[in-house]
Amino acid sequence: MERVLGLGVGPLAAGTVGLLILLKVIQRLRHKQNLQDKVVVITGASSGLGKECARVFHAAGARLILCGRDQKRLQEVVEELRNKNNNGKIQTYTPCTVTFDLSSTSLVSSAAKEILKCHGHVDILINNAGISYRGNIMDTHVSVQRDVMETNYFGPVALTQAILPSMVDRRSGHIVVISSVQGKISIPYRSAYAASKHATQAYFDCLRAEVDRFGLQVSVISPGYIRTNLSINAVTGDGSQYGVMDKTTAKGWDPVDVARAILKAVCHKQKDVVLAGPLPTAAVYLRTLWPALYFRLMASRAVKEQRVKEE
Repeated sequence: MERVLGLGVGPLAAGTVGLLILLKVIQRLRHKQNLQDKVVVITGASSGLGKECARVFHAAGARLILCGRDQKRLQEVVEELRNKNNNGKIQTYTPCTVTFDLSSTSLVSSAAKEILKCHGHVDILINNAGISYRGNIMDTHVSVQRDVMETNYFGPVALTQAILPSMVDRRSGHIVVISSVQGKISIPYRSAYAASKHATQAYFDCLRAEVDRFGLQVSVISPGYIRTNLSINAVTGDGSQYGVMDKTTAKGWDPVDVARAILKAVCHKQKDVVLAGPLPTAAVYLRTLWPALYFRLMASRAVKEQRVKEE
């Protein structure tokens, strides 16, 4: 009898694991969001990650509303998508555009009204627009810190709060924010950027809890380095343009892969997603589990970076 039971444990365990995996797959499929005909707003859509998001969400059949500061560049994206051949597999639509500067929070309310006029509602809001920063805290004017916060934090907050009531009324909607690994950990000479992303993480974590009772979804996406012009367009301590492609940025993720990962996160309604390599991901856990070691490593990194600059 014992021999029979012993022989049955392995298959039973394997069967149980297989059943659990099957149930997990079924659960994910049941909760998967179909993007066909969904109204999707993307800020910072004229270049970089925003432009790639526009491409993948357009290919998925979404009705896009592309936002940015440069109408000409937005229109170029529209023309590209309009001429895209999808072989008739999925119904696609010509995107709408709304031009405004996200850092001018006084203009966001009127921009939100214009956005809502496009299709009458918003299903998915992707807060992607942002600016980076490189500089020494001691050499950085507080106005620069404030400017980065206006674009990376107050802008998305203002737009979210302007769109939110319409989502609550419909009891339907998904708010996405593109944060950064630096919203979870900080590295030297990124103070303004890291601070804005930390604030973003905290705000949207609170929002997720508060709107859950209305059936709304909130996703925070935290990529690591992406091969875009973010570092080139970054501001320095005096507000001037950094103008350099960092080596880490040049070796970062392909923005196409990040856009696809964002699409997947939206489809599966994932709440918090880190898109980074093993070292940044490990640093996120190290900051929590062994903070003293993390602080020593960051101090050492600051010294090394300063020596490189002096050389």
